[in-house]
Amino acid sequence: MKKTLFSFLLTLFAGTVSAQDFIPLWPEGKKPNFNGKTVTDSLYNDRIWRVGTPGMYSFVVPKSENNGSAILICPGGGYERLSYLYNGFNLAKWYNTIGVNAFVLIYRLPHQSDLQNRQLAPLQDVQRAMRIIRSNAAKWNIKTNKVGIMGTSAGGHVASTAITHFDDVSAIHDALDTVNYRADFAVLLSPVITMGRYTHPGSRKYFIGPDSTKQMIELYSNELQVSSSTPPTFLVHALNDSTVSVRNSYLFYGALLDKKVNASIHIFPRGGHGIRMDENPGSTDQWLNLLEAWLKEMEFVTPIPFK
Repeated sequence: MKKTLFSFLLTLFAGTVSAQDFIPLWPEGKKPNFNGKTVTDSLYNDRIWRVGTPGMYSFVVPKSENNGSAILICPGGGYERLSYLYNGFNLAKWYNTIGVNAFVLIYRLPHQSDLQNRQLAPLQDVQRAMRIIRSNAAKWNIKTNKVGIMGTSAGGHVASTAITHFDDVSAIHDALDTVNYRADFAVLLSPVITMGRYTHPGSRKYFIGPDSTKQMIELYSNELQVSSSTPPTFLVHALNDSTVSVRNSYLFYGALLDKKVNASIHIFPRGGHGIRMDENPGSTDQWLNLLEAWLKEMEFVTPIPFK
């Protein structure tokens, strides 16, 4: 990503976290799934529309406030763009308040012209990011068995793909190839899960295209890909979400139950799409408290400081 772009974003949020940096995912010339075409970064109206250099912004907690947990946040945007502020930076800042190190993923978008395989790019970027986080565990005071993933809207599809599709698609023959890329837990907020009947049409259009095959639809309908290896998952959705049907969360939760995966689901009557972090209607305003309680109950968040 061009220096001007991430310098702008860092300036925008300067002083809000203890340590914030942009970390490119791939060494120069080793980005996988690249067809040789040049893509320039595009930032407009607080959205990222193209990603030339995939990477992640680190929101690292000071050691005295650090509980050793970490989470990789996948912003939404219908696979057309990345809504990196609310779906990324603001969530990262909240995680910091409970002692969790957060990383906001700037992943390649499937519609970009520089990709050989449009569907693989987001998953490749997730796997590499997870490897980078764990490989820096000592530096960032992170426990390698407490690294989770979160996604909102289409970012929820990215995250649910990462916890259901386990083939290594990110190896580039370097030292990180041996590092674990699987998430230990997942948080899905208003997620796109299925590419079938209840899909979000825009996400499906930009991810697999309008004329995709039945095989492709089933492959990326992640409720069909859940296994006993899928990690514990926390789901949140609003019943009045008019963008992504609440049935996406129902489908995934049902699949988790079928495979005996530890899971928690919270369906609120109101809140719309991409439930806000505060000033939500009625009981919806409790979702972050419920998430924090779940993380502690599952022991993914432990008392501060981490020792």
